[in-house]
Amino acid sequence: MKKIFTLILSAFLLAGLTSCDDWLDINTNPNSPTNVTAPVHTRLPWLQYAYGYAYGNASVHTAIFAYTTASRYGGTNDAYTAWAPGTGAGPTTPYQQWFVGGACNIQDLIDKAREEGAYHYIGAAHLIHAMGFMLMLDYHGEIPYTEALSSSLTPKYDDGQTIFNGCMERLDSALVNFQKEQPATATPLSSGDSWNNGDVQKWIKLCYGLKARWLNKLSKKSSLYDPQAILDAVANGPSSNAEGTIIHHVNDASDTQGSSIIGVGDPMRTAFAFDVAAWGNAYRITKIYLDRLENPRGSGIEDPRVDRLVPSSEHWANGQKFIQRTKGLDIINDPIRQEGGPVHISYNNESKKWIAGGGEANRQNDTLYCLMQARCAMQGVTSGDGTYYDGDGNGDGTIISTGTFYTLPESQTDVCTYHEMCFIKAEVLFRQGDKEGALQAYKEGIKAHIDLMQTKLREWGEDQTNPYKRPMDQAKIDAFLNSNAIAQTSAELTMADIMGQKHIAMSFTMENWNDIRRFNYSAGNIGDFGVVYPGAERPLEFTATSIQYFPGTDKSQDNYWYRRMKHCSHEINYNVDNLRASNPNALEPDVWSTPVWWDIAE
Repeated sequence: MKKIFTLILSAFLLAGLTSCDDWLDINTNPNSPTNVTAPVHTRLPWLQYAYGYAYGNASVHTAIFAYTTASRYGGTNDAYTAWAPGTGAGPTTPYQQWFVGGACNIQDLIDKAREEGAYHYIGAAHLIHAMGFMLMLDYHGEIPYTEALSSSLTPKYDDGQTIFNGCMERLDSALVNFQKEQPATATPLSSGDSWNNGDVQKWIKLCYGLKARWLNKLSKKSSLYDPQAILDAVANGPSSNAEGTIIHHVNDASDTQGSSIIGVGDPMRTAFAFDVAAWGNAYRITKIYLDRLENPRGSGIEDPRVDRLVPSSEHWANGQKFIQRTKGLDIINDPIRQEGGPVHISYNNESKKWIAGGGEANRQNDTLYCLMQARCAMQGVTSGDGTYYDGDGNGDGTIISTGTFYTLPESQTDVCTYHEMCFIKAEVLFRQGDKEGALQAYKEGIKAHIDLMQTKLREWGEDQTNPYKRPMDQAKIDAFLNSNAIAQTSAELTMADIMGQKHIAMSFTMENWNDIRRFNYSAGNIGDFGVVYPGAERPLEFTATSIQYFPGTDKSQDNYWYRRMKHCSHEINYNVDNLRASNPNALEPDVWSTPVWWDIAE
């Protein structure tokens, strides 16, 4: 398989990196290094990019399954929103980015780093190996693992437990190497690290944070779930916002060529969620997600993060502009999609009016569903502000979309954070019956995420034209944290409270779909926690056509819900015999509702 996937870095590798903005500077190519001669500090940032793009793409796709986003009628991933994914192949990009852009280059990095004793690069390689294959397990289920990077053109598949255990072993290998002292002659990690700028302690925290995340994913495995091991990992993971691993992206006017590593034309330095969710105009925020922010716990008190996490647009009335928050798309109870909506919307700067579709009278309320779209340098933006303005400087400046905190080109990507550790701790303590400890971790997680956002918003500054790129009102934050919008006592705290706030804090990450699967959506059949994700139901447009993909007739049945992504065309076309042997449902329509290994209760 490595023969197929080996990527010659040549023109894409850098001979030198001098600043964060230069990690992926595609205009720098002084010596055209190859996969044999390229130094270690030029290899790592491309491996980080390939994994990041794969994870970002998978996260945005599965945000539909986690009830964060939905597609407009006829838009990208329309079939996923309708729960009619089809009998064809699944998405290609996460698989392709990981295997072609990332995995096949890992051993070359390890070998090159070993030559000079660059142990920290070896640690990073082992860690990203674990992250990428765990992503594939979460996304597809069974995959080639032990033979994935061998010379075999048709590698056999491994079961989920083998893949999971292998990833955990790689984590341990990463830790061993990060804890070694490099010789003075070895390339320092800071020369090639686009995530943590060479801070080895952050990498160690990342290892433990991922260990906590992955061990907690075994909550359905009674013989394997180890609460103390999870808490120990949490204790060694990020313990403050400053210790988390955050990828900082930029909307750079020179970032206009796009990556040609494997044919992806997206810019190189923008946020991965932007590349997938906000480059186009297909995605809309769901009512379930918006309700979490507008009316948490039925309190009637808005979350201060709401206007940063959902898009708004400017409208005109009596010659004056006003900004209007999006309406949440209700796919559960509203027949709007069955009626052909919401359709694409556009703004006319001559009439100062929004138009839905071709102006059909019965679709004009669709203008209430704001675009998530943003703009980058490849689309003509010359500043660092990716907000979508009318005309990109040639129109009247009306804000077409404020975007969201995580989907602007210059947004950050949260790889592993303190707030995630808090919510994992809260869940584990709640399971153990320590409601007071769970409450404190839950409240700390909410505060940590708000603080993390506020730090970035302050970095963007008060002078932003887009009002929702400015810092939040601290008085509103303080009032929210002390209100009944969040649980204030251990007696009132529920698992739904914990996971609902985690859903917000982990917006546009794969972890939300992992969590919602662990708790069986709205089935309410995990422990005595009741319904943990209220409202997470099949969509109203679920029809007889969908039954072939989701044959379950009761919410307690695994195959009532989305459980995995079908494999992409590469495996179906070139490795079908091994794919077929990997799972009885691998090529069947209901593979979409077949649980991955850790999602099977034991």
